[in-house]
Amino acid sequence: MELSLLLLSLAVLLALGAPVAFALGGASLLAFLWLDLPVIVAFQRMTAGMNAFALMAIPFFVFAGEMMARTGIAARLIEVAAAAFAGRRGGLGQVNVAASMLFGAVSGSAVASVSAIGSTMMPMMRAKGYDGDYAVNVTISAAILGILIPPSHNMIIYAAAAPVSVSVSDLFLAGIGPGLLTGLALMATAWLVARRRGYPAEIFPGWGKLARAALLAAPGLMTALIILLGIVLGVFTPTESSAIAVIYTMLIAGFLYRSLGRATFLAAAGGAVRTTAMVMLIIGAASMFGWLFALLEGPSLLASALGGVADNPAALLAVIVLVLLVLGAFMDMAPLIIITTPIFLPLVIGAGVDPVHFGVIMMLTLGIGLVTPPVGSVLFVGCAIGQEQPERVVRTIWPFYLALAASLLVVVYLPAVSLWLPEALR
Repeated sequence: MELSLLLLSLAVLLALGAPVAFALGGASLLAFLWLDLPVIVAFQRMTAGMNAFALMAIPFFVFAGEMMARTGIAARLIEVAAAAFAGRRGGLGQVNVAASMLFGAVSGSAVASVSAIGSTMMPMMRAKGYDGDYAVNVTISAAILGILIPPSHNMIIYAAAAPVSVSVSDLFLAGIGPGLLTGLALMATAWLVARRRGYPAEIFPGWGKLARAALLAAPGLMTALIILLGIVLGVFTPTESSAIAVIYTMLIAGFLYRSLGRATFLAAAGGAVRTTAMVMLIIGAASMFGWLFALLEGPSLLASALGGVADNPAALLAVIVLVLLVLGAFMDMAPLIIITTPIFLPLVIGAGVDPVHFGVIMMLTLGIGLVTPPVGSVLFVGCAIGQEQPERVVRTIWPFYLALAASLLVVVYLPAVSLWLPEALR
């Protein structure tokens, strides 16, 4: 009865359009009152969920991404991609994907990627004769790459929520292979759709321009390399690497590119504060909800329901992926990671699945949820930036859904795609 009340109240609040954090918090508080539990415990659980040292990396990575987007570093990454892929049919679609891969390597956020890349690429694509729905479809699909390609703050949330120890550095390394695979699949899809619609081929600007663009963008791309090598070599922790990313970004933006002024710094800081506050509120509310869900024996009931496939890794992963795809269509990524990781991770470990591999599966699966109606945040942000109706975008996005689904199948059933790099560097 109590568990049904918790889940039903959450569903009602989400259906009424309440923000995810308030829906989770409201459903939890209602259950606390129904169970006659002290309300102070709810806020203690909420605070405990946010009071994790690993989560300190989130505001720093967000801040670094904000500064990169506002100081022209993202624009330089787009110039590199444009010079490299402009000679192909529908080249701007592939440029969009490549730019999202490069920006994902320095921001780690899907929403930041669609905002930074979309605000530049979508008007450019429209001016070159591309349809608005195509521009939005490419941009929002490619934004998922920011979740897979390190650094990814969602991977940090997964490591913090896991009931067993999971290395953040291994997660970062494991995301590179699937990120590249998914990026190539989206590039191929962008080319096929562009060919079917008859979009023109751009003119290749020449190797000289490509080399100059790469040289100008190299300091920004070094951010990802410094973070990754520092973590892998044990020079600093993921949390320390996030602070180093901020300092390095400030140095190159302020002294090399000379694009970081007082107004830009304050705008980036304000954006980082707003994003971090939103993420941490969601994490706290999800932690409170997850604690109640465990108290009411929800994980045990779910484990019993999955008992028939618990010994078959392939079937178990298929069921979990389907559940996460459905949940991801209705709830944001961070709360789902907090709630579902303690439930599903022990099950898949018992079936012999590596926790790092499962983490990458969760990132890609829930990332697809970000571009899936009715709640996909990246979908609606992209539609707002591209000034397109979500209904029109959803009607034509299906080739990109197929590309994402194919990449997901490969990642789920070929663990080596995720695990070869962390295992090679251990």
